Amino acid sequence: MRLLLDLGNTRLKWWALDAGRRLGEGAVAWAEPVAERLAAAWAALPEPETVFGASVVDSEREQLVDSQVRRRGGGATVWVRSPAEACGVRSAYADPPRLGVDRFLAMVAAHADGRSPCVLVGVGTALTLDALRGDGRHLGGLIAPGPQLMQHSLLGATVQVRPERPGEVAVLADNTADAVASGCWGACAALVERFVAQVEPMLGTSSTLLFGGGDAPLLRELVARPGELVVDGVLRGLAVWSVTTLPPAADD
Repeated sequence: MRLLLDLGNTRLKWWALDAGRRLGEGAVAWAEPVAERLAAAWAALPEPETVFGASVVDSEREQLVDSQVRRRGGGATVWVRSPAEACGVRSAYADPPRLGVDRFLAMVAAHADGRSPCVLVGVGTALTLDALRGDGRHLGGLIAPGPQLMQHSLLGATVQVRPERPGEVAVLADNTADAVASGCWGACAALVERFVAQVEPMLGTSSTLLFGGGDAPLLRELVARPGELVVDGVLRGLAVWSVTTLPPAADD
């Protein structure tokens, strides 16, 4: 069994795979008792033969998760870091490990699924944009605050902007709560549209717009160009990576 771990800024997601079949999956927020939740979720699973993790969090949380893997009988977690090239994808970064591994693995998944050329939009704590050619070459991308973080930053830096409820997105807002939400979500949508317009000549008109992350469904609805939702893009890419990098089985 392969255990795949996606350590995001908000929560940890995992898959347990055996011969391409998913034995289990789950998620736990960092605000929850992570060790207890993982122990309970993994109790009925077989001991993992290999464990691969993709992390954008600190080493303390990586160690917390790795300790639970070891208690379950697995070996040390193999933490994937962004390379210059792997699984048919070539990074545009001059210093490849500086590219977030979540972004790299999302591109691996898209390329393996035959969805490149494409623009990948990650909508979570951060808003990430990446352009991927059909031959797997990453052209580069952008990072901005995600719509939720943008709202929190605005509220934290102002005195008069103190809405009493979460806002709703509107074309013209007649109250502060909706004005803040509409402005932040609209700014993110506009950035996506601008990025697509700029990179499309380099990708071709047949390129696909892919949205992933917890806030992807709403942002997709706000962007003028049609796009597709991708669920668990990081784990899908990690599944491709784990198969590609496994050593060949010994002959009987």
